[in-house]
Amino acid sequence: MNAVTSFSKTPLLDTIRTPDDLRRLKVEQLRQVADELRQETIDAVSVTGGHFGAGLGVVELTTAIHYVFNTPQDRLIWDVGHQAYPHKILTGRRDRIRTLRTGGGLSGFTKRSESDYDPFGAAHSSTSISAGLGMAVARDLAGGKNNVIAVIGDGAMSAGMAYEAMNNAGAMNSRLIVILNDNDMSIAPPVGAMSAYLSRLYSGKTYRTLRDAAKQLGKHLPKMIADRAERVEEYSRGFMTNSGTLFEELGFYYVGPIDGHNLDHLLPVLKNVRDMEDGPILVHVVTQKGKGYGPAEAAADKYHAVVKFDVATGTQSKAKPNAPAYQNVFGQSLVKEAGRDDRIVAITAAMPSGTGVDIFNKAFPDRTFDVGIAEQHAVTFAAGLATEGYKPFCAIYSTFLQRGYDQIVHDVAIQNLPVRFAIDRAGLVGADGATHAGSFDNAYLGCLPNMVIMAASDEAELVHMVATQVAINDHPSALRYPRGEGRGVEMPEVGVPLPIGKGRVVRQGSKVALLSFGTRLAECEKAADELAAHGLSTTVADARFMKPLDVELVLKLAREHEILLTVEEGAIGGFGSHVMQTLADHGALDSGMLRFRSMVLPDEFIDHDTPAAMYSYAKLDSKGIVAKVFEVLGKDKAGTVKLAGA
Repeated sequence: MNAVTSFSKTPLLDTIRTPDDLRRLKVEQLRQVADELRQETIDAVSVTGGHFGAGLGVVELTTAIHYVFNTPQDRLIWDVGHQAYPHKILTGRRDRIRTLRTGGGLSGFTKRSESDYDPFGAAHSSTSISAGLGMAVARDLAGGKNNVIAVIGDGAMSAGMAYEAMNNAGAMNSRLIVILNDNDMSIAPPVGAMSAYLSRLYSGKTYRTLRDAAKQLGKHLPKMIADRAERVEEYSRGFMTNSGTLFEELGFYYVGPIDGHNLDHLLPVLKNVRDMEDGPILVHVVTQKGKGYGPAEAAADKYHAVVKFDVATGTQSKAKPNAPAYQNVFGQSLVKEAGRDDRIVAITAAMPSGTGVDIFNKAFPDRTFDVGIAEQHAVTFAAGLATEGYKPFCAIYSTFLQRGYDQIVHDVAIQNLPVRFAIDRAGLVGADGATHAGSFDNAYLGCLPNMVIMAASDEAELVHMVATQVAINDHPSALRYPRGEGRGVEMPEVGVPLPIGKGRVVRQGSKVALLSFGTRLAECEKAADELAAHGLSTTVADARFMKPLDVELVLKLAREHEILLTVEEGAIGGFGSHVMQTLADHGALDSGMLRFRSMVLPDEFIDHDTPAAMYSYAKLDSKGIVAKVFEVLGKDKAGTVKLAGA
């Protein structure tokens, strides 16, 4: 009988449960750990899908940070968190890494409730330095000595919040370490031995001791000479490294650039930085997205985000779509409209492909503006364009538009400027979870005067609503639509502007009325079929507009039906609240004859799962709608529905 020998592709990684195990290894073993960590990341994401390229780019950096610093006592904050899969593998979650972004599994981002090694949860960008500074100040107030490390990508550095935090940190002189993971902007020259040597020199104790001595000497020199000497030293370091002057001006001690894939460069610099007693410090690390996986390195997007794929070939197993994606319908519709109107421009905040603006960009590159991760600027930039007679379409995910809310109020709504907001990812989004769910825009936009608010019930309606937004020149407007594919309905050749504030009846009944706002219309139609099978004649209506609301339609449904349910893909305070206010204002609830309910997302943040599972949990699918109708009608002890007047 032949003995079977088990073989592991990751023998050294297999010995590591937490960073404590990693720190017991010899420095010479870390290269093997990094190689195995990269292989495990590739294998895991090939099973689950998810963000990919950024994680591969920080494998060595992740290994080095956990080896040098005493995590979790030393706080490690990953900006956005989408690059933290290798971090999760090293911090006690390897046994669950193949549950990423699935129901009940690991989050695709950092999450405080998931691990002590995630001191700050994130899935939106540019929060790490602010959070890190808060932790550093809390440490100082408590008399602690631990380190705080924020790892932020160059893309996230395009957001103003990062500079607000750096400006504050520099002024406070708090001991904070910021690692700039430069993988795309190419703000650094090619890194090599000289750069690594200079980085070790400038971060080393000998140089810093001499620098401090010079500062002490400078105190005894005339101020003009001392200031000039300090500036010469500062700019000489900036000149030698070709980077860093901006960060020095913000009050950070700059170190870099260094090769983020060379552990011989990373480790000594991180050790020097760890042992510094003053701060704040910025370490500039140059990495490559998709590093170590050929198909990712060769791809234009470096496999930023992927579905399940074949490791050998890199081929992604994308299901054949049954209908066009909403974002593509938006992009294609906007192109057609822009072909007839040269005042139409498109704006996005670092999400051109996610919003369909990339389609517009191919047709009209001079009329497309990607402002980076700067939603506040995007909104006010659009407002400025609107003042000059242009028709700006500001395409931003619902969850990201939250970041520009003051600008929507102050710069757009108060001035009644016709900025057109195209709000993608409305409702629940699936694997990205609560951080990316478009739950609140109905509520946070619905309370603003002057705003016209629409929701497409299918992809054909989206085409018409884009045309409607083009035609609205006297108010700001918002059009919301979900992530994913449409229903496969017949598509119009061109969009036709809809009558503002008018809905439509899709199916006529007599007892129950389901008034939908958005793509739950399909579930309402399914529910109506089931209710009909129970003898409940059901009207299904598509509101189309939340603001201005179709008051005539709402009151008609209230008069002619015993039960009226509103259904929306949003939180409390949205469409249902507007309908309730209208019913109350018109006395439609005074007689007690109408039974009204609004179906909204539950008052909680719903964890990642498939969209279908999430809507089932939220009771906003056809089954939940039917159950709500039965609940309103009431049941007898035998479980049969009590029909009023039956």
